[in-house]
Parts: sequence; C-alpha cells; structure tokens
Amino acid sequence: MILPLLVFSLSVVSQDTLRLSLPEAVTIALREADEVKRANADVSLTEAQVTTSRATALPQLRLTGTYNHVLANARARAVNQVFNQPNTYNVNANLSQTLFQGGREFASWRAARRVREAARLTAGETKSEVAVGVLRAYLEASLAERFENIRGENLILASQRVEQSEQLFTAGRVARYDVLRSRVERANLEPLVIQARNDREIALLELRRLLNLPPDAPIRLTTTIDSSSVSMILAASSQDDFDGSNRASVRAAELTARARRDAIAAARADWLPTITVFFQSGVQAFPQSGFPPGRGETSPRFCPEGSPADRSCQNGGWFGDRALGVNFSWPLFDGLRAKGAIDLAQAQHEIAEIALAQEREAVALEIARARAELSRSRAVFAARRQTVSEADEAFRLASLRYSRGIGTSLEVSDSQLQLLISQTDEAQSAVDLYLAAAELARALGRPIPLPGGTVISPQTTANAP
Repeated sequence: MILPLLVFSLSVVSQDTLRLSLPEAVTIALREADEVKRANADVSLTEAQVTTSRATALPQLRLTGTYNHVLANARARAVNQVFNQPNTYNVNANLSQTLFQGGREFASWRAARRVREAARLTAGETKSEVAVGVLRAYLEASLAERFENIRGENLILASQRVEQSEQLFTAGRVARYDVLRSRVERANLEPLVIQARNDREIALLELRRLLNLPPDAPIRLTTTIDSSSVSMILAASSQDDFDGSNRASVRAAELTARARRDAIAAARADWLPTITVFFQSGVQAFPQSGFPPGRGETSPRFCPEGSPADRSCQNGGWFGDRALGVNFSWPLFDGLRAKGAIDLAQAQHEIAEIALAQEREAVALEIARARAELSRSRAVFAARRQTVSEADEAFRLASLRYSRGIGTSLEVSDSQLQLLISQTDEAQSAVDLYLAAAELARALGRPIPLPGGTVISPQTTANAP
C-alpha cells in the first residue's frame, strides 16, 4: 500500500509537545523540505518550456490597431489632394499558420516533453533522498533516546548495587574494596548518561532542520525499530527482483540524452526553408476629423461644394481590408550560425550520452554497495540478538551470586558492562539493518519500506516516448 497523504498541522503552541511518528515525519519533509520545493519548481519551469515549444506549431491570431495623424502630407500637396488623409484608423486581425519549419517545431516539442519528464523523475529522486535522509535523522534521534534510556537504567542498577554493597559491608559480608568499586562504577556511568542525553538533543536538532521546524520545538518520537518491525522490513527487502534499470536518475538521464538528440534535429531545421500562410482581415478609416462615424461609404454627396459631378468622396467611416498570402523564407547564408548551432547541439548530445553511461555505472555500484551493506547488517543483527539474551542471563546470574555472597562485585560489574554493550549494539544493529534496507530500496528505485507495513513511493513514472 502507498503511504497516504497525512494532513498534519504544524501550527503547534511552543509549550506543546509535537508527537511525531516516522511516517508523519517523512510526509512533512516531502511537503516542506527546501530540496523538494526546488525540485517542484524545476518541474514547473519545464512545464512552461513545453507550452512555449508547442506554441510554435499552433496557429497565431493577433489583433492590432493603430492611429496616425499626418501633420503635413507632401504627396497631397504635390500631386493631388485626394491623398490628403490627415487621420488614419487601422484595426486588423491576422491569422497565420506555419506550414513547414524543417521539423523544428516537432523536434523542439519532443525535446521539451522529455526534459519535463526528466525533471519529474529527478524530483522523484530528490524526494527519495529526502525521505531516506529523514529516516536516518529520525532513527538516529530515536536510537540516541534509547541509548539514554539504557544507560539510565544501568545507572539505576549501579546505584542499587552501591546500596547493596554498603548493606553487605555493614553486615561484614564484603570488604570495603567492593563498596568503593561499586561507587566508582556508578560515577563512571553518569557521564555516559549525560553524553547520551546530549546526543539525543543534537539528533533532534538535525531532525527539526530537515522538517523546517523551529530549533526549540519540543518533539516526542513515537516510532521505534524493534525486532518485529525489522522482520517485516527484511521480508519486504527479500523481494530483490530489481536491477536498477527502473531507477529514476537513470531514466532521467536517458530522457535528457533523447532530448539532446531532438535538439540536433531542431538545429538542422535552420538550413531548411520556412513557409507560412496568413489571412488578414480588418478595417480602415480616414476621417477628416474626430472618430469615424460608422460604416464607410463613397458618394458624390460627401464631396465639398464645387467639386465635379462625377467625383466620388468617402465619408470617413470604416472600410473593409482583407488579404491572403504566403510567406517563404530560406536563409541561404547566415554567417555559419546554423552550423554553430548544430555543432553545439551535437556536443551537448555527446555529453548527455556520457552522463548517462556514468549514471548507470554509479547506480550499479550504489546497488552493489547497498546489497553488501544489507547482508552485513542482517548478519550483525542476528548475532547481536543472540548476544543480548546471553548477556542478560549472565548479568542476572552474577547479581544473584553476589546477593548470596557467592560471587564478587567484579563479576557483577563485568556482566553489567557486557549487557550494556550488547543492548546498545543490538539497538544500533536494528537501526543499521533498517537503514540498509531503505538505502537498497532507494538504490533500486523501489518503494521505501516504513514501519507498520507501509511504503512510500515518491518517484514519478515518466510517460514520454
């Protein structure tokens, strides 16, 4: 199932604690992270480029209007007063359609669409990286909190052992050396607890930064990685039927290379002619003064008094003006501009092909590393689980022997230290295993598993040919 879009309000009062689960943190990051916003802006930019490139193949309709007032008309004064038209109004609608551009319009349109799909795939890749980054920051903060709890519990046990040693010393059952040793052990655990608390605060600061939250916003993490969740993650990652060819970054590089090849065709179109058909329809008026009165007419009655009877004059109204034609343009020599554009497009296509090959190699190496890390993490996690159970049993037996006066405080201290180490190692191995599975899923272009059986699939599918 795909992780649903969680409507999560960030308008939290500064005194309130924000309870935040791992899926909610990922959802917030995919909506608020600066990297995601930049990727979405790049997609919007390519959408505009597609619209612009498509416009060159569609018909153009323009409405124009002009007004011209002649202060002195040389032709009217030198030839005939019939040319004396002091005011000219002109309104035209021009419809044009390019019939042939050498294939430039279609090549540009294909290139723009492929660049748009490449931007969408890159945005999906960015979202995957952001999601894994939030997973890492969240789990590091959760792990630091768990380390703090483990070391705090060990500090409590050490304090209890100090009280027990003092009681046994009062009863004459242990030497003062045992009392001093237990006090030193408790004192040595106190800096570890403080260090764990500082690590947790630093990890939470990093998580707040990724989520664009205030640095002092109180957060409570509600998701933990335990043995059961790790088992589900391992079951999801065992379906390793991907080879990385579906990786968004690889497909984006492929589309970019195709777009560069289309750019070569668009550049070659500069060597070919351009044919455009147009139809213009409008009206013109030539009033002696003021605005045209209405529809234009010609008649002797509009002529000045004393004019010949066969003379016809216009009333200054609107007269129809229509034209139909074909434009033909062929650049025979453009100073080698077209050759330079073709050479540039070919060089960019070659660079794109090299970038595609490098991206495929990088993805293959990244997948190999992720698989090796997952295998290592799986083996370490299995070993750490067994070690924790054995260390816990050893600590309980040593504590029991010491309480009955059979064992020594040195045995208890060593067993407690081993238990502390094994507990922290198990917690670390569980987080490492989960992150290794998430990194492998991202490297393969698969949905990233989340605790609770959900997945997140931020990568976008491209449909461009």
